Order: sequence, then C-alpha cells, then structure tokens
Amino acid sequence: MATEFVDRVTVHLAAGAGGNGCASIRREKFKPLGGPDGADGGNGGNIIFRVDRQTTTLLPLHHRPHVRADDGGIGKGDLRHGADGRDLIVDVPEGTVVKNTNGDVIADLVDDGTEFTAAAGGRGGLGNAALASTKRKAPGFALLGEPGQTLSLVLELKTIADIALVGYPSAGKSSLIAALSAAKPKIADYPFTTLVPNLGVVQAGDTRYTVADVPGLIPGASEGKGLGLEFLRHVERCAGLVHVIDMATWEPGRDPVSDLTIIESELAAYAVDLDDGSGLLPLSQRPKLVALNKVDIPDGRDLADIVRPDLEAAGYRVFEISAVSHAGLRELSFAMAELVLAERERRAEIEATPQRVVIRPKAVDDRGFEVRSERTSDGPLFRVLGDKPRRWVQQTDFGNDEAVGYLADRLEHLGVEEALFKAGAKPGDTIVVGGDDGVVFDWDPTTVGGAELLGSRGSDARLDEETRSTRKERKAAYHEKMDAKAATRAEFEQERLAERAQRESRLGAPATESAEGAGEE
Repeated sequence: MATEFVDRVTVHLAAGAGGNGCASIRREKFKPLGGPDGADGGNGGNIIFRVDRQTTTLLPLHHRPHVRADDGGIGKGDLRHGADGRDLIVDVPEGTVVKNTNGDVIADLVDDGTEFTAAAGGRGGLGNAALASTKRKAPGFALLGEPGQTLSLVLELKTIADIALVGYPSAGKSSLIAALSAAKPKIADYPFTTLVPNLGVVQAGDTRYTVADVPGLIPGASEGKGLGLEFLRHVERCAGLVHVIDMATWEPGRDPVSDLTIIESELAAYAVDLDDGSGLLPLSQRPKLVALNKVDIPDGRDLADIVRPDLEAAGYRVFEISAVSHAGLRELSFAMAELVLAERERRAEIEATPQRVVIRPKAVDDRGFEVRSERTSDGPLFRVLGDKPRRWVQQTDFGNDEAVGYLADRLEHLGVEEALFKAGAKPGDTIVVGGDDGVVFDWDPTTVGGAELLGSRGSDARLDEETRSTRKERKAAYHEKMDAKAATRAEFEQERLAERAQRESRLGAPATESAEGAGEE
C-alpha cells in the first residue's frame, strides 16, 4: 500500500502547564513553629520539532493535528518539588518550514537533528518555602503554575533537491528521472500522473546530486490552478532548473517555445518566501537548462532542429534527449552536475563569510511594562502591558487575600502604581493587566507618590505648606489629641458596662456596679 504524501498541514499546539506551588507548614513533635515547607511546582513540557531523515511526509500530523505536552506536577509539603512535564518531540522531514497563521516564516528546519521549540511550557509556581522572607516568615499562600503556550502553526515541506525538473504534464519528467537514477516513479500516458514530488539520486563522474520530479505546471499555476501551486514550493531550494519540453505533443495550440515561455512566467510569478541566509534567488533567476525530450520520435527530432537555434539565441543551454533510448542523458547529467558544483561553492563562500551579529540590549529606562490609556463607553480604562505583570497575575490565587496583597506589593515595587498616577488614573478607575483576555481590577492604590501632588505646571502645592509649627500650635494639638483619647476611652467604658449589665440581667443577678459608681472608682 502506497504511503500518502502530505507536504502542508496546520497543527494546533498546547504546551504543558506548570504545576502549582504548595502552601504548607512543617509540623513536628516539640516543634510548633517548624516554618514553611511547601515546595515548587514542576515546569510544563515543551513541544519540540526535530528533523528526522527517516521521516518523509507530514502525514502523522495531518491525521492528528492537535498536539499537547504533559503538565508539570504540583508541589507538596516537606519540600517535595513537583516533577517537570516531559517534552514532546515531534519528528518532521528535512526541509520543513514553520510558519504562523499569517504566513510569516518562523523556522527553517534543514539539517538532520535540528530542533526548534515550537511551544514553550509554563513555569511551575513557587511554594511558600521559596516565598518566605524576613518580613514574611510563614506565607499562607503559594504561586500558581503558568499556563503553557497555545498556538496554531503551518508546516510546509519543501523538498531538498539540487536540480528540479519542471514542465507541462506528460512532458516526460518522470521517465527522465527514472532513466537518470534508480527512482521508480509512476509513469502513464495521461496528464497529472505525478501527484507527489519524486526524488532520485544521480551520479555524474565524482559528483552526486539529487533530482526532483515536480508535478506538471499549467498556465495560472502560480495563482492556484492545477497542481502547480501546491508543488512550486519544492523547487525553492534547488540549485538549478531543467525545463523538460515535449517534442511530440499532440495538443493543438502548443509549441516548444510557447511552453517554455508559459513555464517561465509561472516561475517568475511565484514568490520565494524562504530566506535561510543562503541568498536564494528568485526562480526566474536560477541557472536553467533546456531538455528537448522525445527526440527518438521522427517528428520530435525535426521539431528539435527547428526550435533549438531560437532557444540558444535566447541564452539557454539546450540538450536533445530521449528518456526511452537514453540518448543525450550523459551530457545532460554532467551539465546538471556543473550547476550543482557552482551552487555548492557559492554556499560554501557564504558560510565562510563571518556573519554580523546584531546585539540589541535593553534600554536603561526600560521598566518591563507600559501603561496605555483607553477611552471606553463606561469611562477611562488603563491597560498595563508587559511580561512581568502578565505572568504575576497568572500566578496569583485570587481566592487568597494574602496572595492578592503579595501581587499588589510586586506591582507597586515594579513601579506600576507610579506609572498609573502619571497616566492620569484615579482611585476607582478600571485597570486591565494584559491584553483583551487580561484581568480587570478597580484600582485602589496602596501608596501615594509625589508626582500626583505637584498640581499644574509651574506650581507646587508643597511650597504652600508650613513646615514648622509654633509652640502654641503644638501644645493645642497635643491637648486636642489627649482629649480625643480620653473621650474614646470613656465611650469604650460605657459600652463595656452596658454589655455587662445586659448579660447579668439575662442571668438574673442584680447589677452590682453602675456607670456612676465606676466613675467614682
């Protein structure tokens, strides 16, 4: 049974989530204050694409496009850390290109064993043992694990071949690759016999290279007609192209020169979107050879003699061949070897050239977050964007007041509250930490900085304050404070006596003390 060939698939990835930290207090005999011993949660598993030369198709991912890695284990007491989630290795063929849903290239997987982390697992949450400090010696909370990365990616397989055979359907490309190599492609006398690219290895003297038989192209292939658009990507990496032209076609309105012109226009219209540092040229600028096939037929020989001068005048190297009788195949194979050797030398020079490394350090004033002011129908909204605030919110257990307070302290120390004041936020305004799926708060600032007290430009309210009180004012303030304390104590005493009298009346015992008696005492 033939294996189905799949060269493009969309996969949906979900990396493992990090395990939650543990909030635990050590309990031992004769040690009532053992301290916190909650351990950290384990990290979630990553999803990694790895090149495997034994894999030739994306068929497994076509049947199972949803891929998920293991979650990290939760932390436990007695400092027992959670286990890390196991990374999921996904084998892909050599030549796989990873793109996002917008079509942007993320990774180009070429060499055997190359790995690419497609989705990162979430980090495990810290236990209360790791959160303990001199000010918070026994935290009653732990951090939650981060969720793993979830995204959809598009995988495209681009055949790695040195020479690509292109041409109309039934031009004899499959027969040619079968004659040049040990490949056994399907051959028949009808269009679109080749439904998948075929690879063959050719030995020309000391040079060994691979040849790809690309399915037939038709007018409009670069726009999605026929099978051409699906398989034009397989010629992107080739060192050179060989136009296989049918010299014995029976279709009306076709001739070798027009066939070549149409194929060239389709190659020029196809945009090479791969940039792996090898300086790939557009398909229309690649080195090309022209193979006039089926010259073993009398009419084919006569037609080849007619069109060959025109093609050579256009700058093409032309070879008259026959895939059936093997005429001219040796000359063609050595000419293809020349193109391959020239391309290999060019790539060797590029690899030998030192690559310039661009270093982009963080700015000295980069706080790791930003505050954006937005206007909504419900009033002003302030959005806090940044990796740290987003991660801290994800790790917070909002059912634990102490954990929420810890989050507020972290945001305040990071400078979020000061930035909100500068952005014009007021207590009670809506604050969103994160994007559209962020967490919404009603802002209740814990501290008051100085910038918000400065007032309008050119004025400073602090200059209007008297920094030194007179002795009479200090004395009056002292007596006022003492009178307030005495009034408060008297009020509490009245409430205490009233509660005592009410309690004794319920028990049937007469009150032995009154408010007046207590005042005399």
